Amino acid sequence: MFTGIIEELGTVTAVEQHGDSVALTVRGPKVVADARHGDSIATSGVCLTVVEQTDETFTAFVMKQTLDMSAHGTLVVGDRLNLERAASVGDRLGGHIVQGHVDGTATVLETADGDGWRRVRFSLAPDLSPLVVDKGSVAIDGVSLTVSAVSDEDTAPADAWFEVSLIPETLEATTLGSRTPGDRVNIETDVLARHVRRMLRLDAPTAPVLEAR
Repeated sequence: MFTGIIEELGTVTAVEQHGDSVALTVRGPKVVADARHGDSIATSGVCLTVVEQTDETFTAFVMKQTLDMSAHGTLVVGDRLNLERAASVGDRLGGHIVQGHVDGTATVLETADGDGWRRVRFSLAPDLSPLVVDKGSVAIDGVSLTVSAVSDEDTAPADAWFEVSLIPETLEATTLGSRTPGDRVNIETDVLARHVRRMLRLDAPTAPVLEAR
């Protein structure tokens, strides 16, 4: 479990193909300082398991499903990643509940700079549209953010979008500061929204109403 508060910007140092999977090595001295074999580390929103480590790097295997669902399938040496260790019990929950299980990817459509902040608009896949709401939570490349605007309900599904507004700290401390139109990012919607959608799809019966006596 993560909070979407990025601890460190890491750098991909090796990408080794193993059949339909990849062994990914990332430099991140801070996140590996107390890491152990089997620990979880979020890499731009994708939860990976540490299988090897040095004083400054960790290696994790990325399965085919993850490569297909996320932007990790196009990673090359030198790429930057947002890194976060799993939350420890007792810490403040600075962002929102992030599982590190991405729902898919989105594309940067446009950016606009304000007075010390930046508005970024992303594409929104039709299957994710019901899970992204104005003022709701979303994790973009593992960064916990608040949705600042979404397209109207009558917008064609293929043209749906959502926006976030990034403060200087986020622009400097994460990879989002260097994102430009055309870039792909990993998206994880709010876990509560996912469960609600699942319940509605199953037409789950409501709890029985107790009559007053």
